[in-house]
Amino acid sequence: MIAIVIFFGFEPPNMTPALETPSKSKLPWAGIAWFGVLLIACYAPVLRALVRQWNNDPDMGHGFFVPLIAAYIIWQHREELAVIPPQPNWWGLLVVALGGIQLVIGTLGAELFTTRMSFVVTLIGVVWTLGGTVILRKLAFPLFLLFFMLPIPAVIYSAATFKLQILASQLADGALTVLNIPVLREGNVLELPNQRLSVVDACSGIRSLLSLTFLSLVYGYFFESKTWVRVVLFFSTIPIAIIANASRVTITGVITQVKPELAEGFFHEAEGWVIFMVALVILIVWHQILVRGSNFVAARRSR
Repeated sequence: MIAIVIFFGFEPPNMTPALETPSKSKLPWAGIAWFGVLLIACYAPVLRALVRQWNNDPDMGHGFFVPLIAAYIIWQHREELAVIPPQPNWWGLLVVALGGIQLVIGTLGAELFTTRMSFVVTLIGVVWTLGGTVILRKLAFPLFLLFFMLPIPAVIYSAATFKLQILASQLADGALTVLNIPVLREGNVLELPNQRLSVVDACSGIRSLLSLTFLSLVYGYFFESKTWVRVVLFFSTIPIAIIANASRVTITGVITQVKPELAEGFFHEAEGWVIFMVALVILIVWHQILVRGSNFVAARRSR
C-alpha cells in the first residue's frame, strides 16, 4: 500500500505558524461528503461488527483509539491540507474498485478480515481520487494507522498465539528455576508444587504486543523525528512485549506459592495492566537511550 511505503518517514506537523492562511478551504467538500455517505452505506454492517468486536475482544481494546488518534493527526494538518490544491487522480478509482472487490469476496466467503481490510483500502482510494498524490502522501501515516484497528486473521492469530504461549512458558520455566522454585513444564503448562499454571491464549502476550506496536508508532510520531529511531522503536516492541509477558507468568508462578487464589481474578487482571505499563515505560526509556546514544556518537564524530 502507498501508505505503508512512507509511514516511517512521515513528518510531525510543523509547529511554526503559517505565513498566510487562506480564507476558504480548497478541499473538495462536496466530493468528500458524497464519498463519505457511500462509504457509510456500503460498510455500515462491517463497521458495526468491527466496533462490536472492539468492545467484546480484550485483544482489540485499543481499536477504539486508532480512528480517534488518526483523526487527531489529520486535524493537526488541517491548515496545511487547506492550502494544497486538490489534484484528483483517477488511478485512485482502481484502488476503490479493488476495495469493492475485496468487500464482495469477503462477504461471499464470510471472511471478516478481507471485508474489514477493504474499508481501509477503499478509504485510501477515495483520498487518492479526490485529493491526489500530494494529499495522499500527507495523510499516509494516519491512513496507515487505521490498519491497526483491524483484528489480525484467525489463522495468523492462532499460530502467533500458540508460539507466544510456548515461548512465555519456556522463559517463565527458566526464571522460576533460577528462583529455586520447582517447576515441570509440559508444553504451555507449568506444574508447580502448589498449583498447575496454564499459559492460555489470554496470557500469550498477543494483546500487549498488538497494543504496544500501535503505541510505539504513535509515540514515535509525536516524540521522534529520526526515521531510523522510529523503525528501531517499532521492532523493539516485539522483545519488550515477550519479556514483559514472560515476567507476568513468572510473577504469577511465584505468587501461587504464597497465595494461590491471587493467580486469578481481579488481582491477575490488575497484574497484567501493571506489566503492560512497565513495558510502555521500558519503551520510553529505550527511546531515550537511543537518542542519547545517537547524540553522543554525533558529538564524537564532530570533534
